[in-house]
Amino acid sequence: MSFKKILILCFAAMLSLSACKQNQKTESTSASKQTNKHVLRFGMVTGLRPEKMEYYKKLHAAVWPEVQKKITECNIQNYSIFLKKINGELLLFSYFEYTGNDFDKDMKKMAADSATQRWWKETDPCQQPLPDAASKKQIWSSMEEVFHED
Repeated sequence: MSFKKILILCFAAMLSLSACKQNQKTESTSASKQTNKHVLRFGMVTGLRPEKMEYYKKLHAAVWPEVQKKITECNIQNYSIFLKKINGELLLFSYFEYTGNDFDKDMKKMAADSATQRWWKETDPCQQPLPDAASKKQIWSSMEEVFHED
C-alpha cells in the first residue's frame, strides 16, 4: 500500500476517533480573538530507520515550499515532527492541528498533489512502522490525547 493511502487511512481513522470525543474538538484561541474555529489535534508515532536518520533530518531541514504550501492549503497548522531515541529505537512523533471543515476532502487534495507524492516517495522509505501500524499496513500509529490545555 502506498504511503499516501496509508496517510489518508491514518488521518481518516484519527478523525473518526476525534469526532467521537468531546475533548478533541475545541475552539482555537487566537491572539486577535477575531475568529473562533474548531481545531482537531492529532498525535502520531512511527519508527525511523537508523540508516535513514540523517537523510530524513536533511529533508525536513529544507521542506520543499510546494509541500509546505499544500499542507497549509489543506488546513493543517502547527505541524511538528519530533525525534527521540528510546531503548535503542528511533521514534518520530508527529503533531498537527486540522482547522478545516472537510478533513477527508482536504486529505484527498493533499494526496493528489504531485509535489506531495514526490515528497512521500522520499520520506516513506525512511520510516519504520510500529507493530500495530504494520499489522494494518500503515506507517503512522495514532495516539490518544489524554490532556490538553489552551
